[in-house]
Amino acid sequence: MNERTRRSRAVEDYLKAIYKLQQEHGPVPTTLLAAELSRSPASVTNMVKGLAAQGLVAHVPYHGVRLSPAGEAAALGIIRRHRVIETYLIERLGYTWDGVHVEAEWLEHAASDTLVDRMAAALGDPATDPHGAPIPGPDGSIVQRDLPSLTDLPVGTTAVIREVADDDAERLRFLGGIGFLLGTEVTVLAASEADGDVVAQVDGRRHRLSQELAAAIRLEPS
Repeated sequence: MNERTRRSRAVEDYLKAIYKLQQEHGPVPTTLLAAELSRSPASVTNMVKGLAAQGLVAHVPYHGVRLSPAGEAAALGIIRRHRVIETYLIERLGYTWDGVHVEAEWLEHAASDTLVDRMAAALGDPATDPHGAPIPGPDGSIVQRDLPSLTDLPVGTTAVIREVADDDAERLRFLGGIGFLLGTEVTVLAASEADGDVVAQVDGRRHRLSQELAAAIRLEPS
């Protein structure tokens, strides 16, 4: 039995969540990790101690936890499985971009790396998943892109949607329904300092998006 097979689903979920949060915040406070995983602070603290004992995370005093090199490699393996599976479900099985995340959440823990590599090869080894997120390579390499969100763009900017957060099916369904899809050109028409709402134009139509919606969209200025 290899090291990956011995890991529980809970451990893999923690590693993936820590990786996501440390990209945004650096060392991850346990309170933030608890909120991300909908767990109690006490249970998160206990799990983090266990991960540290396995050499998967390191504690940063007064700041939180950060993945060790071994933990980061494991997290990227999980992320690769998730994103390849999402891509396969859409490209080969006809799933929609708002219907694959939950399925991939289950399958990522069951699929072997060999199966995922074969799925990726059958798809032509795609660089990104259906939501625009980069897919790590079999060796754990990943191409990170510094893409601003819609909330970051100045009024008057025109940009192309390159990535949309995939963790909320209803949000994806709504954005797809009003034309905010990958590769679509968007122009920022107005931004509210009071509530963070953004007014943007897509295909000649104006849409007012909440700050939460706008923050989920990442673009490449054109």
